[in-house]
Amino acid sequence: MSLKYLTVKFSDILSGVSADARLVVAFTAVVGIVIAAAVFYNSRGHLKSPWALSKRRQALSPEQWRLLFTLEGRFHDGGVRFLKKVRSEGVAPSIRAEVWPFLLGVYELNSSEDDRCKLRIKKRGEYDKLRRRCQQIIEFNNNLKVNEVGVANKSGKDENNNNNVTGSADTEEDSGRESPRNEVNPSAEYSDDPTSALLKKDLSSRTATDVNTSTTDLNSDSSVEESRPFTSTENNKEKGSEVTSNENISTTEAQIKLTKKEDFITWQQIIRVDAIRANREWISYSPALAAVSDERARGFAEAVGLKDYSNLEPCMIFHAARLVALLEAYCLYDPEVGYCQGMSDLLSPIITVMTEDDEAFWCFVGFMKKARYNFKLDEVGIRRQLSKVSMIIKCKDSQLFKHLEMLQAEDCFFVYRMVVVLFRRELTFEQTICLWEVMWADQAAIRAGIRNSVWSRIRHLALPTEDLLLYAIAASILQRRKLIIERYCSMDEIMRECNSMAGHLDVWKLLDDAHNLVFSLHDKVETP
Repeated sequence: MSLKYLTVKFSDILSGVSADARLVVAFTAVVGIVIAAAVFYNSRGHLKSPWALSKRRQALSPEQWRLLFTLEGRFHDGGVRFLKKVRSEGVAPSIRAEVWPFLLGVYELNSSEDDRCKLRIKKRGEYDKLRRRCQQIIEFNNNLKVNEVGVANKSGKDENNNNNVTGSADTEEDSGRESPRNEVNPSAEYSDDPTSALLKKDLSSRTATDVNTSTTDLNSDSSVEESRPFTSTENNKEKGSEVTSNENISTTEAQIKLTKKEDFITWQQIIRVDAIRANREWISYSPALAAVSDERARGFAEAVGLKDYSNLEPCMIFHAARLVALLEAYCLYDPEVGYCQGMSDLLSPIITVMTEDDEAFWCFVGFMKKARYNFKLDEVGIRRQLSKVSMIIKCKDSQLFKHLEMLQAEDCFFVYRMVVVLFRRELTFEQTICLWEVMWADQAAIRAGIRNSVWSRIRHLALPTEDLLLYAIAASILQRRKLIIERYCSMDEIMRECNSMAGHLDVWKLLDDAHNLVFSLHDKVETP
């Protein structure tokens, strides 16, 4: 029934009644129209996104999780129901360690339990090999430094014997230059903000290496491989010295590998600083890891060569040691990226949920397949993401975008930190995990080809997107549009507002707004 028809009928009714009656009828009709419009608008709002509060139910429970599988351990429907559930409601904490390998691409959605068992064994061996390589490099570097100190000391003694008038200052200078203790204190170069070095363009501590060369080196047969199994870093803390003693490395081979080893030692220094400074927020989410014994924590720290932890309690020592072990292994796995401040922020939630180091490592690798571009020297990935956030804001709110243009902030550089560490600093620990799980479910749906076969047939439902994080970032800015337009007159003020969001965001409201943006702007923003 058209609005024009209703207007004509309404006029006919009013012509036959008194003035007072007409006023009452008119008022009642207006109220009815307003209520009907509100109901219609709300119903459309619920259809746009499954994240609206009235439609949200409980997170994926252990019982629901078990019912998703066949007797062979395969998803009944290829994982469609599983991903839908996670996209709209998240995952119960008790089953996250089982669910995350599927979301992060460690396991294929169409794999069986037998397939996954074989893959776990294979991946555990690959991780152990990376850890052995880490120990080999560390031992080689330590031995090299000891030899250099010995040569320097011998040279100094010979020089003193030949020339007794030589000043002691010259001897001290030579000794200091060759001493392994004579290293720049990395703690002076870092701030608590993991993106500060990137923001200041301080890239001196990160050196890009050749991926192909290092990958070939890792995959080659090495004499360090031993017959007995290597189960974990913690249980093999003396393996490094044993490997070095059993291995005769020629001078030429050592020189060929020296550049990669130097890069690794540089990354190692940064990793240790960040690991010691890791926050305590995770403790309440992992009681088992929080209750680790002092003996076990210190043993693991010794195994990975972690020092300067005397002021930390056992659980934080253990957490820091695990960060060191996994991040060092990742440096060898992806030497093009290596390590940069902020990567420990991404790994910390993963090792809190995943108690086995090898499983946590491969989940982190899956996470970094996309996030690694946040830490590359050329910053092409960062610029692309900032540009997309800018495009979303421009398409959704032209007034806000014009204000940003006036402030020369249309490049959205003020959300740099949000992009680099994926909202980790703006959300609580639990909120971060909720956001990441929904984001991972979107990416898993796209990897499995579910995007076009299922969601495209459902009206008013946001399609999965690789860039849900960017829509969430844009949504957080749009939620503050009035404040930004009316009060802020520089990009620095907007950046301070963004940095002050920590602890003040509703993650499910943010996801609701983000998916509404995907629903309304997907065709305008997404590139083919």
